Amino acid sequence: AAKMLTHRYWGAKLPRVTDYPAAQDSEGWAAFNGAGQLLPYEYPAYAGANYIDPCLKLSFADGVRDTVLEFESSEVLESELRIHLRDAHYPLRVTLHYRVHEAFNLTERFVTVQNTGENLVMLERVFSAEWHFPQFEKYRLSHLAGRWFEETQMHRERLTVGIKTLESRRLTTSHHHNPWFAVDTGSSSEEAGNVWFGVLAWSGNWKLNAEVTDFGSTRINLGLNDWDFALPLAANSSFITPSSLAGFSSNGFGGASRALHSYIRETILPHRETLHKVLYNSWEATYFNVDETSQVELAVIAADLGVELFVMDDGWFHGRNSDNAGLGDWYPDEQKFPNGIAPLIEKVNALGMEFGLWLEPEMVNPDSELYRKHPDWVIHFPTRERTEMRNQLILNMALPEVQDYLIDLIDKLLSSHNIAFIKWDMNRNISEPGGLEGLEARAIWVRYVEGLYRVWGTLRDRHPKVVWQSCSGGGGRADLGILKYADQIWVSDNTMSLARLKIQEGFSNVFPAITMEAWVTDSDPKHLPLEFAFHVCMTGTLGVGANLLHWNEESRKIASRLIAQYKEIRHIVQFGHQYRLRSAFSGAFSSLMYVTKDASEAVLFAFRTHLSEPVTLPPIKLQGLEAQSLYKIEGVKEVRSGTAWMHMGLDVQLQDFRSAVFKIRRVES
Repeated sequence: AAKMLTHRYWGAKLPRVTDYPAAQDSEGWAAFNGAGQLLPYEYPAYAGANYIDPCLKLSFADGVRDTVLEFESSEVLESELRIHLRDAHYPLRVTLHYRVHEAFNLTERFVTVQNTGENLVMLERVFSAEWHFPQFEKYRLSHLAGRWFEETQMHRERLTVGIKTLESRRLTTSHHHNPWFAVDTGSSSEEAGNVWFGVLAWSGNWKLNAEVTDFGSTRINLGLNDWDFALPLAANSSFITPSSLAGFSSNGFGGASRALHSYIRETILPHRETLHKVLYNSWEATYFNVDETSQVELAVIAADLGVELFVMDDGWFHGRNSDNAGLGDWYPDEQKFPNGIAPLIEKVNALGMEFGLWLEPEMVNPDSELYRKHPDWVIHFPTRERTEMRNQLILNMALPEVQDYLIDLIDKLLSSHNIAFIKWDMNRNISEPGGLEGLEARAIWVRYVEGLYRVWGTLRDRHPKVVWQSCSGGGGRADLGILKYADQIWVSDNTMSLARLKIQEGFSNVFPAITMEAWVTDSDPKHLPLEFAFHVCMTGTLGVGANLLHWNEESRKIASRLIAQYKEIRHIVQFGHQYRLRSAFSGAFSSLMYVTKDASEAVLFAFRTHLSEPVTLPPIKLQGLEAQSLYKIEGVKEVRSGTAWMHMGLDVQLQDFRSAVFKIRRVES
C-alpha cells in the first residue's frame, strides 16, 4: 500500500499545517480482508482483496477487470491541485482534481480518466469523489426524498453497517431523490454543531453510496450511476466526470445551506446580479385554449397588479389543442395566431411587461410533423413497443442531428421575437433506453445529458439576456449542473401553500431563494387567506399562476399590495442569507428569515397552520443580526439590539392558517 493514496482529514480548518494528522502508515491486520477495509483510500478502484465500495471499475481489452492505481505525481495549476495516478500495468491515467473555493469553504472534486494506450477500455463505474468522515463515530444521514407533487421532503436516519444507496435511474435528477447529503453525529441542529455536506453537479442518472464498514469507517461515494452504464474510452481519449462539491460547517445545517447558497448565487447562476422579476403564467387560466385575445385580457390584469413578466404556457404552437399532439413543432399555431405571436408580444411589452414562453424541447408527440418525419429520433428499442407517457416520447438528445435541429429551431424563435424568459419543461422519465449503437449503447445516460448541455449552452451563448427556468413536472431536474444554464427552478407542480411550506424548506437546504420559483394559484382551500399564499411564495421568486379572470376586486387589491411589498423586500430574499428559524417539518408554527450580507436589513416570515386552542406561540428567536447593533422591526414599538432579538425573540401571535411578514432594519439609536 506504499503507493496508494489515502485520505488524511476532513473537518474544521486547523491553525497550522502540522496540526493535521499524518497519513496512516500501517495497513493493520484484518483476517479475510485487504488493506481497503482499514485504510481510507482517497479514490479506490476495484482491485485486489478490497471489498469496499469502489469509485472506479473498468475492463481492459484483454479481459482484465480490475484497476491497480498507484500514485505517480501531483501538481498545482493556478487554484487547482491535480493528483496523477497510474495503473500498475496498463496505459491508464486517473487524475484527481481538487479546487478550493475558499470564500465559501467548499472543495470541488472531479476525475479525469485517460486511456493513454492503443486498445479500447470500457468504463463501468466512475464516481466523482469519495468523501471520508472522521473514523470511529456513528453518523446520521440527512437527505431529500419524495415524489412528483411531494418533492424535497427531509429525511434523517442513522447510518449503520452496510451501504445506503440513493440514486436516480430516470435520465433526470428525479423527483424521488436529490444528489445532496448532510452528515452529522446526531446532535447537530439548524445553527449549531458539526455538519459535513456535499452535492453532485449533474442533471442525469446519479448514485450516492453511504458505506459504514465493520472497522469503524464511514465514507460516501457520489457520482454517475453505474446501473446499465458502460462508456467506451477509445485509444488516447479521456472522460471527465461531473463535479462534486462538499464542505464542513460548524454552524449546523443552516451554515451548510448558506455556504451552498452563496456559492450558487455568486459563481454558478448565469445572471448573478439580476433581481428576478414577478411573473404571471397563464396556464391555469387558459390551458390549451390560448390565442391573442385571451392572453391580452390576462396581461392587462397582470400588468395592473404590478407583474413584470408575462409568460404564455403550453398550447401556443403548431397543432397543440391537447397534450396528445404538437410537441416538437416549435412554431406558432396558424389557427390560434394567424399573424404569429409577435403582435401579442408587442402588446405585452406595451403594458410594461416582458414576455416569456413555455417550451418542452426534449419531447415529441407521435402526432407531430417532427415525429412523422423522424420517428428514428426518439429513444427506443427497435423490437419493443414505444412506451408513451403523457402521450409523448423523448427525443434522443445524444444524437448530434437532434441537437442541431433544436438549436436551429429555438434560435430562430428567439432571434425573431422579443422573448425574455423561457420555461424549459420535461414531463416524463425514460423507458426503452435505446438509441446509440454498439459499444456506445449504454453510454446513452451520459451522452444524453452532454447533448442537453450542448443545446442549452449554445442557446444561452447566442441569447445571453434570456432568463431560463428548469422545470421537469416540477422539481424533477433540480441540481447544480442545470443551474449553469437556468436561473430558476420550478420546485413542484404542487402549488398548495400548506404543502409548499415543507417542499420549499427541503429545497432550501441546497438551493438559494433566488432559484426557487413559487406561484400563487387557485389551488388552496377556501379557508386559507390569499395573503398566506402570497407570503409562502414571497420566500422565493414570486409568481402568480391563478386565473385572474376569476379574482374579484378585493383579491386583486390584495395581490397588488403584496406584489408591491415583495418588490420592496426581494433584494433581501433573493440575495440575502437564509435562516430557517422554526421548521415546517417539526410543527404547525414555522418561521424563516433573510438577512442582507451587511446585516443592515432583514425580513421575517411566520406561518401557522392548525394548532388546537388554547395555545400561546413561543417567541421567534431571530438569527444573523449584528450583536451590538440596534434593529427596528416594522410594526413593533421596541428598538432592541441584535443580541436581544436573537436571544429573547419576537412575540408573534397568529391565528390558525394565518401568516405575517416583518421588515427589519438596522438603526442608529
